[in-house]
Amino acid sequence: MGRFLARRTGESLFTIWGVVTTVFFITRVLGDPATLFVPVGATDAQIAALNHSFGLDLPLWRQYLHYLAHVVRGDFGRSFVFGRPAIDVVMERLPATALLAATAMALGCVLGCTSGAIAAMRKGSLGELVIMTVALLGQATPVFWLGLMLILWFAVDLHWLPAGGYGRPANLVLPAVTLAVFVAAAIARLTRSSILDILREDHVRTARAKGLYPATVFFWHIARNALVPVTTMVGLLGGELLGGSVVTETVFGWPGMGRLTVQAIESLDFPVIQAAVFVAATLVVLINLAVDLLYQALDPRIRAQ
Repeated sequence: MGRFLARRTGESLFTIWGVVTTVFFITRVLGDPATLFVPVGATDAQIAALNHSFGLDLPLWRQYLHYLAHVVRGDFGRSFVFGRPAIDVVMERLPATALLAATAMALGCVLGCTSGAIAAMRKGSLGELVIMTVALLGQATPVFWLGLMLILWFAVDLHWLPAGGYGRPANLVLPAVTLAVFVAAAIARLTRSSILDILREDHVRTARAKGLYPATVFFWHIARNALVPVTTMVGLLGGELLGGSVVTETVFGWPGMGRLTVQAIESLDFPVIQAAVFVAATLVVLINLAVDLLYQALDPRIRAQ
């Protein structure tokens, strides 16, 4: 276990370094942020002075070394737009994204695992056809279109829920459902195929032949083994959601990291872009590490290897 953790930690640090390096060089080709903050008709001297205050007049290699030295200390510089430390601006938006992601993931996992299990155990029935058709539509439907349709139905026509905003439980319903539909559809399809594979295993037939209760066979011998690939899917989707659901947050005016990142790109706010990508990459790496550890709890064969 110690060697595994050490190896995975090293891989995680290398991944994060690669991400922060990539985003540094990509931001430098987006344009000159100073031109967005000077008044119309500003002179070259005024633009040069603003670039000097931003530290963008240094050679690129010196900017990179300066950037890495500060990133190690958790310092991404001051936001060009907000005038505050960029990491503080990003961390203020993290709770909103985490709340939305956790709610959507919990709802999607419950619906996806339940419907996928029903479809697998009722293979060939009308219920399986309905569930798989809905799941296929859920994965094929664009998130922005579904979000707009939910706003039109439940906010504009029925006046049951607010169309956007943040701060009340009602504001969370529509964006969480929008994300949960895609999550549930992906998990339902994978759960069904995984359970169908497990049903053909010898240990399942042996458990049934021994006269065990159907519930015992399902939860102990089928569901537990079927959760291994589903866990991978949950980890990938969870990292994507925590990284910032840009489209959903924009449609519903949700003040999360995804919306902040888009605004930072539009205003060429380099420190905020770099801080947001760093936080998102770190969250994804931590989720993947947690998934690897969870594998060993679900399948003893992986722990033995």
